[in-house]
Amino acid sequence: MLNTTTTANERRRRFRKDLASGELLRLPGAFNALSAVVIERTGFEGIYLSGAVLSASLALPDIGLTTLSEVAGRGREIARVSSLPTLIDADTGFGEPLNVARTIQTLEDAGLSGCHLEDQVNPKRCGHLDGKSIVSTSEMARRIAAAAGARRDADFVICARSDARANEGLEATIERAKAYVDAGADMLFPEALEDLREFEQFRNAFEVPVMANMTEFGKSELLDEKTLHSIGINLVIYPVTLLRLAMRATQRGLEVLAREGTQRSLVPEMQTRESLYELLDYEAYTEFDLSILEQGGT
Repeated sequence: MLNTTTTANERRRRFRKDLASGELLRLPGAFNALSAVVIERTGFEGIYLSGAVLSASLALPDIGLTTLSEVAGRGREIARVSSLPTLIDADTGFGEPLNVARTIQTLEDAGLSGCHLEDQVNPKRCGHLDGKSIVSTSEMARRIAAAAGARRDADFVICARSDARANEGLEATIERAKAYVDAGADMLFPEALEDLREFEQFRNAFEVPVMANMTEFGKSELLDEKTLHSIGINLVIYPVTLLRLAMRATQRGLEVLAREGTQRSLVPEMQTRESLYELLDYEAYTEFDLSILEQGGT
């Protein structure tokens, strides 16, 4: 049935081991628990939960309007159903260092495998938009130190994201990231680098794992997994891909329904009832229920 049989710590230990394997981990962004199930069944190495996706699913822009409770709640839903490690977007940590500490422990309790914190001013903006404001290096280092000091499971991965590329340039972003590693970051996330050369230069500056964001319609060149692996990137996220596909299909379907007055022409494009039930492991729930009824009758 749709509850993972692995513990949170098992998933975290697997995540750390995979990050050190030399292979590229691919984490598509889930927009709900069911999409997370599909990600796992399709053979990916992990699941990502994007702050932009969570905001959009609540019909909100990605400008820091979501709360820790909302983020942790969606993360818990996804961690419940998958044996894969889940990395979650924790924005700026939802406040000052004490808030950051509480954020880490809340995400640990939700069963997540790691999170990333960013060096934007709160409220933040989408990482691929112009006009972002960045906190000082020392302030971000305090966020990371608070996160590292608050975690109770040493295998929970703390990733430091820097949005400094647009404002300060690549070299300054590298220098910032060095301070974040010194403060306790396990992994680095340079947001909105422009091309392969920049990713390679950043990757070569560090021994800790580095992740890349291959989001559509952003500032970064869309690099394939073979290219990313060749320069030593450890993890790649596709944060909004599934939501964009799903919403485009939803929009098109509604347009057809409004125009034609029936969904008949859309049926061939739909997931079948049988396929959905198989994905939900429907039969296992029925069998479990019947087994309990039989036990009660003996």
